[in-house]
Amino acid sequence: MAGPIYVAIDTPRLDTAQGLAVAVKSHAGGLKLGLEFFNANGKDGVRRMAERGLPIFLDLKLHDIPNTVAKAIEALHPLHPRILTIHAGGGMEMMKAARAAAPAETKVVGVTMLTSLDQDDLDRAGIKGSPADYVNRLTDNAREAGLDGIVCSGLEVAAMKKQWNDGFFVVPGVRPEGSGASGDQKRVVTPRQALDDGASVLVIGRPITAAEDPNAAVAEIAATL
Repeated sequence: MAGPIYVAIDTPRLDTAQGLAVAVKSHAGGLKLGLEFFNANGKDGVRRMAERGLPIFLDLKLHDIPNTVAKAIEALHPLHPRILTIHAGGGMEMMKAARAAAPAETKVVGVTMLTSLDQDDLDRAGIKGSPADYVNRLTDNAREAGLDGIVCSGLEVAAMKKQWNDGFFVVPGVRPEGSGASGDQKRVVTPRQALDDGASVLVIGRPITAAEDPNAAVAEIAATL
């Protein structure tokens, strides 16, 4: 696996995305492309981004009945994503079908609890327990289903690493010291803390992509690791 920093390219504009990919290439470990980019540019856009020479993390958070998710993943085979997300809340059979449908070289990880959610959101949804309890239950299921790992916040990754030592842990909602507002992220940690606690991949977006000099921004973060 490449370096731990995957830059979140959250834009529908292919030209902007390609420019960012070039800017961060020397210090980033990969590029995370999500729904905003994929819905605007499709599979061809992903191919164009892959031409920039960095591994692709395809963050589509698939969540449907097992057969539909499996067929969707089969349709993504030509893109050779390094990492692919599904929702761990989709159930055991969906997760098993997803892992079986994915290429061996693709890490299939289950999204546990979005970093935009907190205790109040769980309560409103009628989900019992704390965020840590909820993430723990979904992590157990993801491991049993044969997934490669999970997506969780930096607040939970240390406990999940103890629970699943050889798991692959993707941590979004990462904000460098002094980076200011966390936007719509509610459960955030610093890159150094997340890595020390067991993160395999750090997903960092706006602190890099919104910086005046994205290359300098990612270099500065990489230096702390």
